[in-house]
Amino acid sequence: MSARTRTREVCAAKAEALVKTDALRARRRRITQTVVPGDHIERASGRDHRVLFVVSEMADYIKAGGLGDVAASLPRALRDRADMRVLIPGYREVLERTGPIRVIGQTPAHAALPACVIAHTVLDDGLPVYVLICPELYEREGSPYVDAAGEPWADNAVRFATLSRAAAVIAAGEAGMDWTPGLLHLNDWPCALAAAYVRWSGSKASCLLTIHNLAYQGLFPAELAADLGIGEAQREALDFHGQLSFLRGGIVHADQVNTVSVSYAAQITAPAEGCGLDRLLSRRAALGHLSGIVNGIDSSWDPRTDHHLPVHFSVQSCEGRDHNARHVRRAFGLPESRGPLFAVVSRLVHQKGLDLTCDVAPQIVAAGGQLVIIGGGEPQIEAQVRELARRYPGSVSAYIGFDETLARRMFAGADFLLMPSRFEPCGLSQMYAQRFGCLPIAHATGGLIDTVDDGVTGFLFNAAEADALRRCVQRAFRTFRQSGLMAAMRRAAMLRPSGWDIAGTHYLDLYQRTTEARA
Repeated sequence: MSARTRTREVCAAKAEALVKTDALRARRRRITQTVVPGDHIERASGRDHRVLFVVSEMADYIKAGGLGDVAASLPRALRDRADMRVLIPGYREVLERTGPIRVIGQTPAHAALPACVIAHTVLDDGLPVYVLICPELYEREGSPYVDAAGEPWADNAVRFATLSRAAAVIAAGEAGMDWTPGLLHLNDWPCALAAAYVRWSGSKASCLLTIHNLAYQGLFPAELAADLGIGEAQREALDFHGQLSFLRGGIVHADQVNTVSVSYAAQITAPAEGCGLDRLLSRRAALGHLSGIVNGIDSSWDPRTDHHLPVHFSVQSCEGRDHNARHVRRAFGLPESRGPLFAVVSRLVHQKGLDLTCDVAPQIVAAGGQLVIIGGGEPQIEAQVRELARRYPGSVSAYIGFDETLARRMFAGADFLLMPSRFEPCGLSQMYAQRFGCLPIAHATGGLIDTVDDGVTGFLFNAAEADALRRCVQRAFRTFRQSGLMAAMRRAAMLRPSGWDIAGTHYLDLYQRTTEARA
């Protein structure tokens, strides 16, 4: 019996054991329990890069933030120019929403990290996805990172070290699969440790780490190191003030590191935005190993065709925006008004500057404007938003939670989008708003600098303070009263290039640099 045959039999046995668990029994018919010879995915003729895009969320299945949107868009934007495949944990939502999946490999146990099954599925448009199946780690109620009460899962270190280790095993060609990537594209702390596992194992795979938000570093107690398969000599690379930092481990061991905007890449090398990692990032930048690529948005953000909108419009004819504004006002219980409509579409967290919005809201109302807010997040900020709406009935209204259709209609009907973020690695909302003719009012930080041209496609203010936001809002009111200027800015915003084509080309160049570093 050959080694490959033995590997397949082991994989099949492991798959059968997992499929018999209560968590997977309901979906048993959808999973092939025999490992077939190869994964039978069409080979990428003429495409130089074999890339495994490793991610903890993907909007096709489950989304907690902008990372989910990027994961759904970037691999698709690149798949005609690279052999792109996605690896994602087998959350309950993934297994429920995917089509038929077939087991094609497995990862062995390592320290306290359990063995997992790797299954393959193909999305409707042909994008290949590998699903890491481990019911005890991933099939739960809640988001990828927190439980239903909003508390981080107690075993997040094991959950995401397992994902990272699986990526490294696949890259080493040791998962029993017929396809091996030449490059791992890792995203944020949940899979950053893969770069360390790759280097520690001696694998020749290249690793690119994209930092979507440096503030989230994946910090865990140092005493978990042995459980994660991290030796005494390896701990130093992950040490962050006595804790293990998954993100730091990725930054140290990845061949290249990038962020999601040019300005943010520069800002995180200084103490103010470096979150304690600025010196390390500065050293990587000095070696040419740190760069920034502004995110794009996908083609569904088109006011001419978006099925979420009650009335379509275009840059040539924006009359439909008034109809969308009426729908938004009705949805939020606000009366018709000739004044401007301001919107907030955001997670309600300290980073996003909602306290600044609440401080400035009285001036918006006094000047004849209305404000609508959608989002959820930190309980104290949610309470502050509710109180604001209670104080100004008929002028301020809020929806605590999220609704995709309502959010898109807000972009299509509001005149201005408030984004007073204290920091913003890239931001997608400002680009969604611009595509729909809604002008962002944003703090000049991170990706907001790179995507908002002050006085042309939106408005910028330089300090994350209520007075600075207030002055910027006054500029917006003056512009609103000048219909010709308002129309010109709206057209400029709608015409601003923001698709994935440009970013995709930059990523291909970065893939080349990353693989050359290992050559």
